[in-house]
Amino acid sequence: MADFDYTDDSFVEEVEEEKKSFSIDMLDIFSILLLIAAACLGAYFLLVFVNPYTAMNPLPPNTPIPPVIIPSPTNTPLGLNTLWTETPTIQPSITPTSRSTFTPIPSTTPLVLFTETFTPEPPTATATPQMPFEANIQQISSTVMHSDTSCNWLGVGGTVEDADKSPILGVVVRVQGTLVGSTVDQTTVAGVSPAYGKSGFEFVLGDAPLPSDNTLYIRLFDQAGLPLSDEVRFSTSGECETNLTLIRFTKVR
Repeated sequence: MADFDYTDDSFVEEVEEEKKSFSIDMLDIFSILLLIAAACLGAYFLLVFVNPYTAMNPLPPNTPIPPVIIPSPTNTPLGLNTLWTETPTIQPSITPTSRSTFTPIPSTTPLVLFTETFTPEPPTATATPQMPFEANIQQISSTVMHSDTSCNWLGVGGTVEDADKSPILGVVVRVQGTLVGSTVDQTTVAGVSPAYGKSGFEFVLGDAPLPSDNTLYIRLFDQAGLPLSDEVRFSTSGECETNLTLIRFTKVR
């Protein structure tokens, strides 16, 4: 068996060359791996840049709300069916029907033996209540009651007495009507004119005698306004000797 000399220079060189070649091969592989890793990293960043919403992006941005697109309305004109055709409707003819004639039935006339006549009964007369006072009328000169009046005065006066000639005070006396076209409406109370008596009353109608024909009337009332006498009509005179109409009321009921 041959002996090797490990101290030989050629052997040492071979071993060093083998070491160098092995170290070069390792550097090449590492460089290739770095290039591949760099290429992969670049591809990853490019993908995230192009599509940031990809699932590979650890920090994706907020998802935008997609815009709502409202379709614009379109007008569709309406038209008749091209197959539609108007079909005339035939009206049935009316055949006149003759009406039956009407024959009236003879009516029977009732026999009237007599005509009953109805005579209405006359209305029952209603009794008119009689007033408790009656009047006595005289025409005298005003100078009998008023000596200073002479002929420049016109009026009516009197008294209200009971059946036994006792004076009745407080009875309302009212004169109404017209005198020569003028309206007369005066009210007084029995007892205010003692010149005629204790129950005397008086109305001054003018400052001169004036004739009238029952255009004035006088009436008595109680304090409640209820009448105690009928409307007593009287006339006035145009003479100085009869320019005072004297009316005395006496209670008879």
